[in-house]
Amino acid sequence: MAVKTIELKGVDPALVFGVRDAFINKIEESFAVRLVARGTKINLDGDEKTIAQIERVIGEMLATINRKGFIDERDVATLINLELGGQPLPGEITADTVILFKKTGVIKPRSVNQEKYFRATIKSDLVFGIGPAGTGKTYLAVAIAVAALRNHDVQRLILTRPAVEAGESLGFLPGDLTEKIEPYLAPLYDALYDMLPPEKVKVYEEQHIIEVLPLAYMRGRTLNNAYVILDEAQNTTPMQMKMFLTRLGANSRAIVTGDITQIDLPDRQKSGLIDALEILNGIEGIEFIYFDTTDVVRHRLVKEIIKAYNGENLKKPE
Repeated sequence: MAVKTIELKGVDPALVFGVRDAFINKIEESFAVRLVARGTKINLDGDEKTIAQIERVIGEMLATINRKGFIDERDVATLINLELGGQPLPGEITADTVILFKKTGVIKPRSVNQEKYFRATIKSDLVFGIGPAGTGKTYLAVAIAVAALRNHDVQRLILTRPAVEAGESLGFLPGDLTEKIEPYLAPLYDALYDMLPPEKVKVYEEQHIIEVLPLAYMRGRTLNNAYVILDEAQNTTPMQMKMFLTRLGANSRAIVTGDITQIDLPDRQKSGLIDALEILNGIEGIEFIYFDTTDVVRHRLVKEIIKAYNGENLKKPE
């Protein structure tokens, strides 16, 4: 016998449970297991094979809700009959493996280190994701934060980046300060727009549920009930990093991402990210997850480009 808890993330539990827990009761009767649904959690008590079957059914229920906006009794009965009728469901989507459901599919870890990263954010209030470009550090961080907002674990999202020029000056660009800073924040908006409709992002910004802002604007604030993401953290100074980390208030969580091989600070200043790795290592509640080229999820050439710049391309030009 085994015991397992499934936590529903980024979805209204009532859609999964059904009216008066009708869907949960149907699953319990069909698989002859003890199943208790409370809040956002489903507690299972049965043999491992049966629990795996139920996980697949619930995963497909979540996918159906994401696709249609709801699920009905016929859908649930079909999924149960498929699983019990010798045609096991794929099992690619389960509540445990999916970070966020979006209109075009699901966001979930696609490598061992991405899985560690995701698990770390569940266990710890402060997680550092360190590694090269294209490994999903920022994208997954935003997905994790959006899921927490949908699940009412937090009341708002704060996404921030240091406004440091990467080898080129943007000071000549036309417009006011906000328009000049916008290019620095574009990657964070790209991730948000992939997960939420642009009009929804705009409404959330107007209501201050979502804030996307330069790191300098964080000074003096205390952030309660928030998920906070610091991106491109290798371009913070030690004082900026300390300032950011001490903004966290009650019921807040944070993810810090960065690539220590791409530091754009002027005058060879020490990176606040490197400083934090040295100072904070070993503190309970803080985790450091390291990515490498095996985690790259962009164009296949990105992995080879990173290897080449790391000196791993041993082939000499003819």
